[in-house]
Amino acid sequence: MALNVESLVTSLSSLYGEEVVAADIRAWCAMNNVHYHTVTSKIGQYKVGRGKWNLKVTPKEVNSIEKAYEAPAAIPHVEQNLTPEKDDTFVKFGPFTDLKKIIQSKQFYPTFLTGLSGNGKTFSVEQACAQLKRELIRVNITIETDEDDLIGGFRLVNGETVWHNGPVIEALEKGAILLLDEVDLASNKILCLQPILEGKGIFLKKIGQFVNPAQGFNVIATANTKGKGSDDGRFIGTNVLNEAFLERFPVTFEQEYPAPSVEKRILGGIAANLGITDTNFIAKLVDWGDIIRKTFYDGGIEDIISTRRLVHIVRAYSIFNDKMKAIQVCVNRFDDETKQSFLELYDKVDVDFNLIVDQEEKS
Repeated sequence: MALNVESLVTSLSSLYGEEVVAADIRAWCAMNNVHYHTVTSKIGQYKVGRGKWNLKVTPKEVNSIEKAYEAPAAIPHVEQNLTPEKDDTFVKFGPFTDLKKIIQSKQFYPTFLTGLSGNGKTFSVEQACAQLKRELIRVNITIETDEDDLIGGFRLVNGETVWHNGPVIEALEKGAILLLDEVDLASNKILCLQPILEGKGIFLKKIGQFVNPAQGFNVIATANTKGKGSDDGRFIGTNVLNEAFLERFPVTFEQEYPAPSVEKRILGGIAANLGITDTNFIAKLVDWGDIIRKTFYDGGIEDIISTRRLVHIVRAYSIFNDKMKAIQVCVNRFDDETKQSFLELYDKVDVDFNLIVDQEEKS
């Protein structure tokens, strides 16, 4: 065998793989009757440590990677305040107090928050961070979300490859709260977060750097399901998440829709901000939403009115100044049968409410 670098690398790689140690080279030398120092001197450019060689990565390639990492970013780095703003219309309910305690503790304690759509899960996390003046980085998860989206990757800038941190690394380094929104839409690519969810930091293999989490870093995930998929088909696109991934969340909170008294305060605050003074309309909407949910849970209808949908109606009323039009345009998204059921229920609530008001005025 000709003892040139290329033939040595090819032969060693075929027998021992890309990473070889001194024992591998000694064995190869014994089989080919070649001196150990002759071989090691020829493959010196691949040496990565004492008695260790990586036959794939040369110092030239390492320098290229380091140059790419140190190159200027495509967008100049700007210090941003990632703390959410306080919303005066926010009303705490459900597990908000517990979420706030976890964030306030600054302990690494991954938290899973589940509940039906439109009941304020994400808003609760944002407002907990706003009240505690904690930075929050929100990542909306989809089936396409992968390691490059979350951890980071190389980008082409002016003909050169430049490393960019993903939102996960940004949150790690800042000690911020990482919000994985709609995490049950993820594919198995989300498993790249396994070391992150253990609180041990992560090794960025593409640039050879280890990132430790700063004090206060934590992960909160929101989902419509508990990571087991949607049996009733209401949340098409949700996936069964890996059990090892779910097991890394010590606690799970279930958030229900707010009680009517709480929902009335929520809608009342938003209405006041929009200049709406008709408190009776707000009361009717809350009663209507409550009846629809009870009917849904009893199997009488196949869909539900969320708190978010009621907020949409209040905003539509502030625009059109027409109550029934506001309700109609906001329930048009449902199928005809469901929409008709919703409108009939509102008519019944409207009649009953007016009768009660009339009786109270007479008495």
